[in-house]
Amino acid sequence: MSAAHQGGTLAGRKAVVTGGASGIGAACARTFAARGAKVVVADVDAAGAEALADELGGTAWAVDLLDTGALAGLSLDCDILVNNAGIQKVAPVEEFDPADFRRILALMLEAPFLLIRAALPHMYAQGFGRIINVSSVHGLRASSFKSAYVSAKHGLEGLSKVTALEGGPHGVTSNCINPGYVRTPLVEKQLADQAVLHGIPESEVLAKVMLTESAVKRLVEPSEVASLAAWLASDDAGMVTGASYTMDGGWSAR
Repeated sequence: MSAAHQGGTLAGRKAVVTGGASGIGAACARTFAARGAKVVVADVDAAGAEALADELGGTAWAVDLLDTGALAGLSLDCDILVNNAGIQKVAPVEEFDPADFRRILALMLEAPFLLIRAALPHMYAQGFGRIINVSSVHGLRASSFKSAYVSAKHGLEGLSKVTALEGGPHGVTSNCINPGYVRTPLVEKQLADQAVLHGIPESEVLAKVMLTESAVKRLVEPSEVASLAAWLASDDAGMVTGASYTMDGGWSAR
């Protein structure tokens, strides 16, 4: 191991972060850049990706991950891949639009598979790689009205473990981060949707719906998720693989 890669530094590493223009992705991009990595900000929001990449001295990758056909022939020469892009839809199973179900699985399970597939040859060739899958407490537990999201995250957990088993002999680790509700635009949009579903004011959704299972009664900050991602990306975490790190305020302890 070179001195440049001892401890938590990411100097000389190249990281691709999906959903990188906002929320957890942007926090990861900023944290990785601060630790010396060259960051590729991948997002369907081309302007947002460009703005953050400019700020960080990185590169923007305007990509629609729902176009899975275009990802099948892709080759990625990155050292660190963060699969973070996600969407949410809240509805009872019998009312859930099948097109929405397929879209969520395509973005949050099929696209990560295709990106991992694209990144592994380069990682294997150099004997180093870090796959970091931003899962959720919903990768380990279920909640009502989120059939597609919970299914996709449970699938991502399995994909991450298989990648860990295959990648181990090649110096490639694969892990999941499992936050509870994080202070992001995705969660803020849910407040209104959940208020309607549960018949309560929006102001009561956090306490009565989102944080009922959590021992620590607050949202997770994106920077907290990013700090764990940066550690998983470092040389210090070389023996951590096939793991799912909860950051859910105690939700999954129940």
